[in-house]
Amino acid sequence: MADEISTLMNNSKDKVVLLRLRNTKTIQGTLKDFDIHMNLTLENAEDISDEKHEKLGKILLRGDNILAVSLPEEES
Repeated sequence: MADEISTLMNNSKDKVVLLRLRNTKTIQGTLKDFDIHMNLTLENAEDISDEKHEKLGKILLRGDNILAVSLPEEES
């Protein structure tokens, strides 16, 4: 299972991902890197929780704050 997740995450590098956080925030950004704890580095990140999107720039999200990750669809 861990290998499948790692493969999915590796295939999503440099693509836009959507994250749902514990504090009910929704973050969108370009996935740059991740580790075994699901700590994620995003570039061009935005908080899209409210109607007014807040630009965050380059951020590091700690894995235990992430509830869900929406990856881009794979091209066939």
